[in-house]
Amino acid sequence: MAGSLFDQLKKAGLVDAQKAKNIKKQKYQQVKQSKGKSAESSLSLAAQQVAQVEQQKAERDRQLNLERQQVQLKKAQAAELRQIIESNRVTRYEGELQYSFADAQSVKTLQVSTKVRLQLIAGQLRIAKFDEGYVLISEEAAHKVQSRDETVLIALPKDSESELQGVTQEDQEYYARFKIPDDLVW
Repeated sequence: MAGSLFDQLKKAGLVDAQKAKNIKKQKYQQVKQSKGKSAESSLSLAAQQVAQVEQQKAERDRQLNLERQQVQLKKAQAAELRQIIESNRVTRYEGELQYSFADAQSVKTLQVSTKVRLQLIAGQLRIAKFDEGYVLISEEAAHKVQSRDETVLIALPKDSESELQGVTQEDQEYYARFKIPDDLVW
């Protein structure tokens, strides 16, 4: 019993040569198709993974570009603020009077002239933080700065009306008799 089952069937006369070739061909094609499908499925999985990695990379790149744009926008706004303050800063305001103002939780002072002090009190000039110090800018420039970043400007002093909220009308009339000079420095 040497040989394959096919050879034995051929000797017995149950299978002819042509039929054997057709069966062998069909079997070969089935094996080939099953290998092709598994190869295609493994290729499609690899392609899906590559596409997913590319998509993640594109998303990461998009996030990085967005962060870079935000940083550049902040730099541009800071440069614009700097330019507004530099071009509108008041020079030669130094004088013999001290003007005190509150910055956050501390009290700061500037040496100013009488005219500049009156302009500060009237709100015609404003104080802005600039290069680790303070500068005076005009009211128009202050509006431009405030529209871009209000934290740069020092808040104006509160109105006297808001300070008098707890004072009765009778007390106001009494204290109105006493004149307090406008240039009184505390």
